[in-house]
Amino acid sequence: MKILCIADKESPAYWDFLDKEKIKEIDLIISCGDLKAEYLSFLATFCPGPVIYVHGNHDDKYDIKPPDGCECIDDDIYLFNGLRILGLGGSMMYNKGTYQYTEKMMEKRVRKMRRKIKKYGGFDILVTHSPARGLGDGDDLPHRGFECFIDLLDTYKPKYFLHGHMHTSYDYKLKTTNTYGDTIVINAYEKQLLDIDG
Repeated sequence: MKILCIADKESPAYWDFLDKEKIKEIDLIISCGDLKAEYLSFLATFCPGPVIYVHGNHDDKYDIKPPDGCECIDDDIYLFNGLRILGLGGSMMYNKGTYQYTEKMMEKRVRKMRRKIKKYGGFDILVTHSPARGLGDGDDLPHRGFECFIDLLDTYKPKYFLHGHMHTSYDYKLKTTNTYGDTIVINAYEKQLLDIDG
């Protein structure tokens, strides 16, 4: 199963120079936020599988015009071919934007999801916009990760943790792939291809 993970920057490979044959090989597209609604709608037109997303801290424009043909998985578990995908978008609150949260606010969102997580017997992929605290996040408040995401990883041990928000164009030392215990952590900035069978 091929999953295209995207965030923060519209990739010229899919936006300007789309190879329609290559995108037909993609089973699922997961956006970790801060992409133009038009970009997601464009990808949904050509991808045979679904396009799902969480909100980034700059996605308040989705409230007026959400991406066509795409599904928001914020505060929900999305099932796809046996995969349980948990979505928690947004960033640390730094200027009271729509999709910004304090640590306590995010903890409350996580608590509200516990019953659903239990119902599904856990989850396989955690999809967020911000990283977890100490896992590729920044020191400044806008780019600080959430500590409660670490608790989710420790408790449920998902196979994958996908996030955005950390632009590799700002810091070439940022890793796009890391591990936390048995969880593979992927910074989806621009594009990362995940092959679940591989």
